[in-house]
Amino acid sequence: MTEVFPVVAGVLLGIAAQRIASMRWRMAVIAAASVLIGWVASAVSGELAESWLFILVDTAQVLVVALLTGVAVRMWRRRGARVS
Repeated sequence: MTEVFPVVAGVLLGIAAQRIASMRWRMAVIAAASVLIGWVASAVSGELAESWLFILVDTAQVLVVALLTGVAVRMWRRRGARVS
């Protein structure tokens, strides 16, 4: 159950980041927010009491899910534009 937060946060981050026009800024925001959300996820779940390395795991989860969500949103928008 503790891995739900990073995944859901990554999906929301990936969707929200699509509103940033510049690809460079979008990647910077996703990277910075992934680190922050990964730290929060590790702290909330209590994993930080065991090891600080859990921050890396949670950050990677958020980052990968956000990037995959961003790709999926772009593909969905392109498909919708072609069909119309």
